[in-house]
Amino acid sequence: MKEFMEKQLAQRTLSQSLRQLKPSLNLADFSSNDYLGFARSGELYKLIKDNETIYAKILFPGAGASRLISGNHALYDVVEKKIAGVHKAERALIFNSGYDANLGLFASLASRHDTVFYDEYVHASIRDGIRLSLAKSYSFKHNNLDDFKKKLSRARGRVIVAVESVYSMDGIERFKQTGQQNYWIEDLVEYCFEKGFYVIVDEAHSTGVFGERGEGIVAQKKLETKVFARVHTFGKALGVHGAAVLGSGLLADYLVNYARSFIYTTALPPHSLLSILSSYEYLEKNTDTIQKLRENIDFFKSGFYMEENTNDSPIHYKIVGENKKCLELSRKCQETGFDVRAILSPTVPRNTERLRICLHSFNTRKEISGLFSLLGNIPE
Repeated sequence: MKEFMEKQLAQRTLSQSLRQLKPSLNLADFSSNDYLGFARSGELYKLIKDNETIYAKILFPGAGASRLISGNHALYDVVEKKIAGVHKAERALIFNSGYDANLGLFASLASRHDTVFYDEYVHASIRDGIRLSLAKSYSFKHNNLDDFKKKLSRARGRVIVAVESVYSMDGIERFKQTGQQNYWIEDLVEYCFEKGFYVIVDEAHSTGVFGERGEGIVAQKKLETKVFARVHTFGKALGVHGAAVLGSGLLADYLVNYARSFIYTTALPPHSLLSILSSYEYLEKNTDTIQKLRENIDFFKSGFYMEENTNDSPIHYKIVGENKKCLELSRKCQETGFDVRAILSPTVPRNTERLRICLHSFNTRKEISGLFSLLGNIPE
């Protein structure tokens, strides 16, 4: 085993794709998923402390067991109702992380008699869940409804379709069809609803960012009744930890009985639930933070691309196309004071290695303009 591990790591080193843990950098943040600055917010921290006083009688350090044994803390019901209300869903079921949510959702819903179609750029947790389900599965080209339709000839049993509302490496782009400018997900959901397919949308990078209250793209576009399930995570724009699957009461009851990543894990501690609740409350009182983020996104879009930029999300990128060069350019950004990270293959497909640029409500115009100047000097 020692020789095997050393050989595998040596291959990663040779291809300039070795992953390593490094300390956070004290630079202008253009890399984190903390889009609204909640993860570093002293005001949110104070609200959590205030809520600790309110819920002091039922707070304790740990959950003690899974939710099906003794870990179903009283706060779960409060927080899940809050989440369902914000995102316009019948029920919400909290999981320990977005990875756990996708793993349990896909592994338990699809059987060997079903077919799962997924966008080629969906998150690894979705792919892993599909793998565990034993269902037949096929990828289709990113944001390509025609390619999806072509693949449907392979379908058997129930058809489950997995997409993201905002992609972690590509964001979300509008496109023109029949004279209108839509998000691709709108047409996909409408088509699948007509066909009776089950659409599951990962809204990890949409939570807190899209919609008047940060409810996400599905609710913003009033598609919630046409989507079978949604996954919202709390570790990005909401700045805390955990995730929830949103859908019908029947779906929630099913997952409690069959989602192994829910059943066989110790529940989140009460303080994590309090943090989630506090973050949603804080967002309700600070929706102007979403507007500040949108203003920064628009400012960035106006300067970064010469052509029309239709990406409305905080996630942008510059394709470099080679691991070594990508790492060098990332170091150059960091040496200049900008925390911009290189995303390398195999995380993204070969030849699409890139600088990933994340915008935040707290980035200043001066920081964004400085990044413009730096990126403008990077050759295509």
